[in-house]
Parts: sequence; structure tokens; C-alpha cells
Amino acid sequence: MDITTKNTDAPPPTPQPTEPEQKATARGVTRPGDRIFLGLSRGSGILLLVIMAAIAVFLTYRASLAISKDHTNFFTTFEWNTSLQPPSFGIAVLAYGTVISSIIAMVIAVPIAVAIALFLTHYAPRRLSGPIAYVIDLLAAVPSIVYGLWGALILVPHMTGLFSWLNDYFSWSGLFSWDEGAPRSMLTVGILLAIMILPVITNVSREVFRQAPQMIEEAALALGATRWEVIRMAVLPFGRSGVISASMLGLGRALGETMAVATVLSPDFLIHGSLLNPGGGTFAQNIASKFGEADEFGRDALIASGLVLFVITLLVNGAARMIIARRKEYSGANA
Repeated sequence: MDITTKNTDAPPPTPQPTEPEQKATARGVTRPGDRIFLGLSRGSGILLLVIMAAIAVFLTYRASLAISKDHTNFFTTFEWNTSLQPPSFGIAVLAYGTVISSIIAMVIAVPIAVAIALFLTHYAPRRLSGPIAYVIDLLAAVPSIVYGLWGALILVPHMTGLFSWLNDYFSWSGLFSWDEGAPRSMLTVGILLAIMILPVITNVSREVFRQAPQMIEEAALALGATRWEVIRMAVLPFGRSGVISASMLGLGRALGETMAVATVLSPDFLIHGSLLNPGGGTFAQNIASKFGEADEFGRDALIASGLVLFVITLLVNGAARMIIARRKEYSGANA
């Protein structure tokens, strides 16, 4: 005789999650704190995009007011005089000076920064690398006006010997001919910018090189590779994307540097073939030196030049992201 017993103590059936809850679970968001963090992070990203869009709209609107009244070509005019009737202003000299000074700074700073980072991570003893890294961190925090004062009072007077040497041996190139004027030129600005961005590139590159896989380095040493061969075959490929990112950070500071350039450079609105003769200008330096005395229309013209600098910065960062994306196999995340 079969006796069937019914379990009256069985738990009630578990309610099925709703569709939003299922999507949240699929994303790994199951707790209230996770959902709050997801909302905050998403809101932060959206807020950043809104701020960037607002800046672009503001710059574009104010720039259009000035450019519409400019009776010359805004991109090719070698003059900046917004008080004329009709006004005449252009960014040819500013664009040239900004690009040239930044290139000089990058050519000087990037190799030295990478060499310092490699020395601190793979050659220097710990008791030496620590103090050097601390000093470099301090240099990154020095205000730009301090660099500018140092450049005007110390660097500029001591550039005469270098300029004379370059003029004696390389004046045939045209880039290094010197008319014995004050050494407040694009080369001086580039050297000062290189000194300013050197700590930024060094710090980021140092941290990237420290993340290189230790097992790969030890395996290469065990196979008989020298320390330089280990760096060339294991460390540099691993940190290539990080060095590019660090260089773009430094380039961003060089492009937008204001007070240091304004303190050192003797500006004019001519494009000089020589890097040693005083003159030229940059976007940030021109805005800083003319904004205080400009009227409403003059400020709109300066904002128009700021819009060009904004676009150049976006293009540089976009190019850096493309380079890094093409070299994802070398990033630390994929090691």
C-alpha cells in the first residue's frame, strides 16, 4: 500500500527577477552599491561630454562673432590688430610658433625622459632611485610662472654661448643663423618647455616600465641576454603605448603653456626662418598678453584663436589614441 506524504514545510517558490534586474545581473550589477556606482560613473562620463560640448559651443559662437568682422584671412594673416577699422588679425604666426616650440620641446624631452625612467627602474640602486624620483615628482609640481622667472633670469642670459656655437657651425642651414640679438627666441622657449614637461613624461614612463613582466625579464637574462637587450626586447615594447600616452600629456602642457612662454619670449608677428632670432608667438602667450587690454571684440578674436588651439589639442589627443589602439598588443593590460 503506497502512502504519499505531502511536505507542508517546503519554502515558497522564488520570484522570478524582472527584465531590468536580469539585464543588471548580466552586467554584474546585483547590489544597490553596484547600481549606485554604475549610475555615478555613467553620469560622470555624460557630464564630461556635456562640458566639452559646452566649451566647444561657447568658443565657436564667440569666434564666429570675431571672424565674421575680420576683413583678412584668419588663417594666413601675419598681423594682430583688432582696433583697426576694419580689424585685421590672423593666427599664422601663432600656429607656427605653437607647433614649432612644442616640437622642439618634445624632441628634447622625450628621449631624456625615457632614459631617466629606464635608469631609475633598471639601473639605479634603490637608495639612489628613490631620492631622484622624489625630486622629479617635486619638479612636476612647480608652477609655470616659477619656470618662467627662472627662464628669464637664468636660462636666457646663459643661452648666448649655445647660440654663438650653433651660429658658427650650423648657420648654413638657415635654422641656426643668429643676428646677435637677445636669445628670447623659439629655441629658448622650446628648451624651457622641454624642462617643464620632462617630469611629467618621466613619471608616467617610470610607472609603466615598472609594470613590465618580471618573468619575461628574468627569462631573457637566464638565456644570456644583456640588460640592454632585455630592455630593448621586453621592457620597451611593453611600455611603448604608455610612453606615447606620457608624451601626449607632455605635449598637451607644451601646447597650452602660457606664463612661462610669455615671460621668456620676445614676441612679434613674423615667421622667422631661424630658431635663434627673437620673435614669433604662441596661442597661449598671445591670449595671456593681450586679453587684459582687449575690448569686447578683441576678446572675441582671442577666443577665436583659443578655438584653434582647442581643435589642435583634440586632434593631437585623437591621433595619440589611434596610435595606442594600433599597438594594443604592447599595453600592460594585454601582457
